[in-house]
Amino acid sequence: MGYVGRLSPGASLGVYSAPVLKLASATDPAWADRVLRDLPEVLLDHAHCEKKAAGVPVRLIFQYPQHAFMMEPLAGLAREELAHFEEVLGWLERKGLQYRRQRPSAYAGQLRRIVRAQEPMRLIDILLCCAVIEARSFERLGLLASAVDEEPLGRFWEALRKAESRHHRVYVDLACKLAPRDEVADRLEVITHHEAAILADAQALPRLHS
Repeated sequence: MGYVGRLSPGASLGVYSAPVLKLASATDPAWADRVLRDLPEVLLDHAHCEKKAAGVPVRLIFQYPQHAFMMEPLAGLAREELAHFEEVLGWLERKGLQYRRQRPSAYAGQLRRIVRAQEPMRLIDILLCCAVIEARSFERLGLLASAVDEEPLGRFWEALRKAESRHHRVYVDLACKLAPRDEVADRLEVITHHEAAILADAQALPRLHS
């Protein structure tokens, strides 16, 4: 499978041509129609996803200060994800919706069960799980952008979709500084199949990852 020596182009995930991690399963386009029936919950979930995406690189900066090569890329990710969080908050406000607590899907927690305990494998797996989450977000934001009736919201989701592709590549590139590229590719294949199994059994909630 593609990217690190075996990551394939993202043509199967949409029209954006930058290389995107090949996931082990594709989302049925009907998923977008289903979740868009509850657009307020989808937007609220998207805000929570962006908030959590901003928090992850910050936690890694604190947890792994010995890896100087990660500091600047992770800081850049955190800034961009936090800006996206603010943008989704703007959409909630436009629609007269309040940001509030929300029961999350079990997706991220279940995905991270595959993370190995010993370093540096633990950090490699965390980075690759983040890459897989970003790649799935790339795919699903594209489906939402195509399915939503509101053209401005569709353009917004499409713009964020392209950012998810960049973010995914940052996480994979960082992992490749910790292990040989073929080893990273092999581990990605394991993690993407684990992720596909999680989504196959996921509860049908109006969430980005369900």
